[in-house]
Amino acid sequence: MRVLHVVRQFHPSVGGMEEVVLNIARQHVKTGGVAEILSLDRLFTAPGQRLPARDEVEGIPVRRIGYAGSSRYPLAPSVLSGLADADLVHVHGIDFFYDYLAMTRMLHRRPLIASTHGGFFHTGFASSIKQAWFRTMTRASASAYARIVATSENDGLLFSRVVAARRLRVIENGVDVDKFAGMACPSPGRTLLFFGRWSANKGLPETLELLRALRERDPRWRLIVAGREYDLDRPRLLHQSRSLGLDAAVELVVAPDLAQLRALIARSQFFVCLSRHEGFGLAAVEAMSAGLLPVLSDIPPFRRLHRESGTGVLVSPAQAEQAADRVQDFALRGDPELARWQLACRRFSDRYAWDSVAARYFDEYRQALSPRSRRGAAA
Repeated sequence: MRVLHVVRQFHPSVGGMEEVVLNIARQHVKTGGVAEILSLDRLFTAPGQRLPARDEVEGIPVRRIGYAGSSRYPLAPSVLSGLADADLVHVHGIDFFYDYLAMTRMLHRRPLIASTHGGFFHTGFASSIKQAWFRTMTRASASAYARIVATSENDGLLFSRVVAARRLRVIENGVDVDKFAGMACPSPGRTLLFFGRWSANKGLPETLELLRALRERDPRWRLIVAGREYDLDRPRLLHQSRSLGLDAAVELVVAPDLAQLRALIARSQFFVCLSRHEGFGLAAVEAMSAGLLPVLSDIPPFRRLHRESGTGVLVSPAQAEQAADRVQDFALRGDPELARWQLACRRFSDRYAWDSVAARYFDEYRQALSPRSRRGAAA
């Protein structure tokens, strides 16, 4: 089975969607399949730098094509030129690729499967337009797909409004649970770590406010922010941390490699993410696989992680003082229980191991390739 993964950003871009694509492709190759990745030839964070048209990541071929327009909806009709060798096309994200490959299905005649990855509701930008687009264009495009995979229960509820139940499946994202396994600091302490994209949506300004309030309760609290600059950068975060008097308590690490990130995890006891929206919360589960105790915003995907794992604390990012009280109490209770709580986090993360999650995707591939599914998508 030859599967082409179509995703707007991929290596060297680092993010949750990129990680999911790589892991599905990696597992597919392990089982004897053939995987290829097609992406755009410029990173949204560095639009002036063109990437090679052909590349390879862990032995998996990567093809890149040009685009025009905004990063919010990049136009790349040359995607059709990359479909020739594919038995099936797996589209990641609800964007131009999703709509265009649906619109041109009678031209390329490849069975399609899509993963939602949170849709396009990550921010409040143009929310009314997004809702209208979702009810019209997204709904119309869905009819061309043999399968729509919702990557979270939240996405499943959202997409059930536009996709027939027989073609909608919920497969929560897998996580590379071996990458950081058990690396969290085993000694009680007060270090919070955030790793991921430096986006306003991730609640980094609110995280700094939380740190300010925490240090009023215990001056040992520190924060490490690691990841790639996006719509927030190092100067802006430095400016805010200085204005809050946090210079000595905040460490900003831009684009750490894997070894650096592991070293940062080894100095930390807590993972913090005060996102306004998450499709799934992959970074939180990665952190839990390391044994980091989660401090998360009270949003549906994190609420579910908290409920099912029985660990961590949920806070309202807009209420820094109340949030600090909850986190401080959580830390005090956790000091004598740290080893047990870290073990609970690691055991919970095991359910998201990629081998079992990818197997569910491969079942959907086989269903999508069946004559019955192909007729259903065309109807």
